[in-house]
Amino acid sequence: MKREETIKLDSLAIGYTAKHSVKVVAEGITATIRSGEMTCLLGVNGAGKSTLLRTLSGFLPPLSGKIDIMGKPLKSYRETDLAKVIGVVLTEKNNLQNMTVEELVGIGRSPYTGFWGRLRAEDRTKVEESMSKVGITDLRDRLVQTLSDGERQKVMIAKALAQETPIIFLDEPTAFLDYPSKVEILNLLHRLSSESGKTIFLSTHDLELVLRVADRVWLMKKEAGVQTGSPENLIVDPATGRFYFK
Repeated sequence: MKREETIKLDSLAIGYTAKHSVKVVAEGITATIRSGEMTCLLGVNGAGKSTLLRTLSGFLPPLSGKIDIMGKPLKSYRETDLAKVIGVVLTEKNNLQNMTVEELVGIGRSPYTGFWGRLRAEDRTKVEESMSKVGITDLRDRLVQTLSDGERQKVMIAKALAQETPIIFLDEPTAFLDYPSKVEILNLLHRLSSESGKTIFLSTHDLELVLRVADRVWLMKKEAGVQTGSPENLIVDPATGRFYFK
C-alpha cells in the first residue's frame, strides 16, 4: 500500500492564552505524517504532547506556523467537514450512563447523520464493521459503565473507526490499562494503520512498546521543536532514562 503524506507541519508554534499573556509550549515544529503508519509521540509530562494533539485536531488554534491536513490548511476546514477527516480519542474517561456499546459506537456516524440523526442501513453496517475490527461484537449490548478500562478503550477506538476518517489522533490511549491491555491496544492500532491505510498518531509514555510497534517516533521536549525518526534509531540513556535519536 502506497504511503502518502497526510499531515504537514511547517514552523508550527503551539500554546495557549493565559489571562493577558501567551504561553508558548513548543515552537519550530516542522514534520510530516504519512498514511498507513502509526506514529507515536513521546515526551515527559508537561512537554506539550496533549497541546500538540489538540492543536492538530482543531481544538486549539496554533500560535503561528502552518498545519496542512490532506493537502489543505487546517483552518480552511469547516467543523462538519473536519469531522469526516479526523477522528479523536482523548485520554479522559467518559461518564456515560445507560448507553450500550453499540449505541456509543453509533455516535461515530454523527458527521453523516447529525448528532440525533437516525442510523440508516449503511450506518449500521459501518458500526458493525467497526466493532468487528476491534473485536468487541460480543459487547454490543453491554452498558458502557459496566466495561473494564481496556474494553472501554476498544469501544472508543471502534467509535473513531465508525466515523470513517482517514486520520485518527489518540491522546494516551493506554493510560489506564494494565500491561497486557496496553500491548493489545497498541498492536490493534498498528494493525488498523497498516491494513486500512489510516494515519494513526498517538501520544504515549510506553517507551518499551513503542520500540516494538511504532513505524515512526516523535520526540517532544519542553519549549523546543520535535525530533522525528524510526524506533530502531531511538537510544535510551540508562543513567537518566532520557531518550534521543542516534
